Amino acid sequence: MDIFTVFFWIITGIFLVVSIKKDKNKTLKSMKMAKGMMKNMLGQIIAILLLIGLIVTMIPPEKIQDYLGKSNLFISTVISATVGSITLIPAFVAFPLVGSFIDVGASIVPAVAFLTTLTMVGVVTFPLERQEFGLRFAVTRNALSFLFAVIIAFAMGVIL
Repeated sequence: MDIFTVFFWIITGIFLVVSIKKDKNKTLKSMKMAKGMMKNMLGQIIAILLLIGLIVTMIPPEKIQDYLGKSNLFISTVISATVGSITLIPAFVAFPLVGSFIDVGASIVPAVAFLTTLTMVGVVTFPLERQEFGLRFAVTRNALSFLFAVIIAFAMGVIL
């Protein structure tokens, strides 16, 4: 475990103790609710792990390194951002998927571009957005979101 994980476990433990001391019944009730929510999410979590394993198995690590790690950074970032804009998967699936790509050699910039556009740009949801907010608003929001997602990706590449 890295230092951040240990830090968050310690903080969580401290807050749990404080919560139990403040109101034991409420804390236990909320823990039971969390347990029930976790049972409901267990199927989705297993599906996520299987999906990530399937994707990483179907796409060899060498290809991920070639396209997202060693290739032209700008082109791979734009392609990743475009794929992220079109893809409609929940963020809690995308985070571990992107982490797996980085683990096998993808550069941080295309990975962040994919992840950021996935959550900020909505090509699949564009018709609904256009219907509810109008064409001009939907186009402007998606175009600016795409642009800022690419800028964020390059900024993360500089920071990390």
